[in-house]
Amino acid sequence: MSASTAAARYRPPGPPAHLLNGLAVGLGIGAVQLLFGALAGHHAAQLAVAGAVYASLADLPVRLQRNWRSVLAAGALGCASALALGLLRPWPPALAPAIAAIGFVAAMGMAWGARAGPISFAPILSIVFTMAQPAHADHWLAGPAWNAAGALAYLAWSLAASGALQPRYRSLALSAALRATARLLRSRADALDAPLATGTEADARALRTWIDDEAQLAERLQAARDLLFAAPDTARVRRETAILLHAIDLRDILTASRLDVELLGDDAPGRAMRSVLAGGLRRIAADLDLAEASLRGGVAPAPPDARTAARAFDDLPLEPGDARLRLLPALAGRLAQLDADVGRIRALLDGRGDTAPLPLSRAQLGLFVAPEGWPLGVLRANLTPRSPVFRHAVRTSLALAAAYLLALSLPWTSHPYWLVLGVAVVLRGNLEQTLSRRNARVLGTVAGCLLVLALARLDSPTLLASVFPVSAGVAHAFVAAQYLVTAAAGTVTALLQAHLLDPSSGFAIFERLADTLLGALLAWGFSYVLPSWERRALPRAIERALRALREYAAHSLAVDADAALAQRLARRSAYDALGAIAGAVKRSAYEPPAVRPPIHELTALLDHGQRLMAHLSMIRLMLAQGGAPLRSPDVLAALRETDRALQAALGPGLDVEAGPRAPDDLALLPAAPPTEDLLPWLSRRLGVAAAEGPAIARAARAALGRLGNARWIGYKAESGGSR
Repeated sequence: MSASTAAARYRPPGPPAHLLNGLAVGLGIGAVQLLFGALAGHHAAQLAVAGAVYASLADLPVRLQRNWRSVLAAGALGCASALALGLLRPWPPALAPAIAAIGFVAAMGMAWGARAGPISFAPILSIVFTMAQPAHADHWLAGPAWNAAGALAYLAWSLAASGALQPRYRSLALSAALRATARLLRSRADALDAPLATGTEADARALRTWIDDEAQLAERLQAARDLLFAAPDTARVRRETAILLHAIDLRDILTASRLDVELLGDDAPGRAMRSVLAGGLRRIAADLDLAEASLRGGVAPAPPDARTAARAFDDLPLEPGDARLRLLPALAGRLAQLDADVGRIRALLDGRGDTAPLPLSRAQLGLFVAPEGWPLGVLRANLTPRSPVFRHAVRTSLALAAAYLLALSLPWTSHPYWLVLGVAVVLRGNLEQTLSRRNARVLGTVAGCLLVLALARLDSPTLLASVFPVSAGVAHAFVAAQYLVTAAAGTVTALLQAHLLDPSSGFAIFERLADTLLGALLAWGFSYVLPSWERRALPRAIERALRALREYAAHSLAVDADAALAQRLARRSAYDALGAIAGAVKRSAYEPPAVRPPIHELTALLDHGQRLMAHLSMIRLMLAQGGAPLRSPDVLAALRETDRALQAALGPGLDVEAGPRAPDDLALLPAAPPTEDLLPWLSRRLGVAAAEGPAIARAARAALGRLGNARWIGYKAESGGSR
């Protein structure tokens, strides 16, 4: 049985990380509900469960030290919001400005990035759960007190559950990284099988597909770094860390697989060569699937196909004098490198891997872990009308207050907080996410309401109480994976919470549907209030990308052994910087045409930036393989000259003339294969890498000129002169 067939048939056991995390959250909320129900009764249990839900929002499959702090912060903010609303509840006119203030403070939390998202939503959810309580039920302090007790109880559960699940979370994060790598391999294979693009729009589509998969892989790799690089130093952690490092290196070689493909042409032999290369990538992806399956399910990987990378191009219909024959050893070498990295991963998984020390110490690995602190300087820097975070906070504040006031004037007013919730979950920081949430929210609410109607017909309070933690866990599990499921489960959770606190209020299904539809429309409308279009942040993103590429070039072209750590850090920064531009380009497709950034110029910038990254990866690989012959004075001088050209091209002024034109003629390819004489291939690679600098500079100039912000970073626009 071939590796590809085995991978297609095998389905590894065990839930992915988000489902395992959702199961733990659901069990934790259920445990809090049972504990407080037994100790203090039904009503106190529901108030305590509300606090547990606030805290659970930040309970994620991340390392324990980060998780418990986030859970504590989410619970504290949710309880503080409940206390503020409880104090103001006797004065209804004060609730609208209070809701606006809570929305502003919560949205400003996004100044610390996406990791603050679950925490910042806790006070918003507290608005809904607090206002769902009957006004006469408790003294203003009793509700928040029970909330706090439930949040602390859930924190204790989270510490225990997260601590026990850390090894599994690490394995699943590594598994997700390998799966994303296999997907990127197949994405690149599909691009090789497609006809060579002839129009800019086709080029842009192909690059966007590649960048989307790159972005997903970058996210998975960082999640795995955060869990593994900060984990205790055990034999299992060292093995999984070694696998992750091989996966990161594999990504580098895969990036280089796009190089020189345009030289193959689009005739029958050229298409055949690309097809063989694509088949090799798919075979390697299948092998990686088996390795990933072994990691998740404990099944030993099957042996790879007998056909090796060295024999992949044996049967091509090429004439003996065809210049493209000179490329075959290089293409086969790239497949061989990918094969070797996957082979090392498989060997580590079945216990045959090298037990040599890792290339980086635990302290050095810690430098690649995402920052954990919450510096106030980040918040202060965003307290300006120019900040997208500040503009979104103001937008959210106005939208939530408007939703509450509008709800009071509607024919139905028994649940005005539902309209607030509808706006809060749909209104995002950019139009793309808002539109996506809008559609999923409406469909999910309909599904959730139908499910509650079915449950209500059973007329079983015990069943309803038991469904509540299940729906909360499901909503938590799918919030990032499939928001439609989260919307449906969240609807069930909200309806059951209101009913369990006040059974006499019923379920108000039709009111819920109307509020959801109106809330989605309100959020859509408010997304155009103080908008933060992508073009506003792109000059800064371009500056960051140019700086990151300069730094990566400087470290990649250095031969100092001590530069390995700096080179790895610079490589990650360059990937992240290009990914930020790619994300802005993708999101801008949903914006009004009049404000969209220059797609063609930015796509060209991304394309050439990716190419430079690939060239630098190949140069690093050649230097590692070449040994002493590639440390001669002439080679060192050539490396310094290439670095000088790239620094000049990508530095202030964007010198479009720095460096030579790309020597991309087939006739200029070295006659001897790389295995016999690597020096000519290194010289050629240095030349094409240097030529990418002016190409990136031209694209950056054109993009900044079209954005009208060339003066922002001191670069000259295409039209000449600084603006």
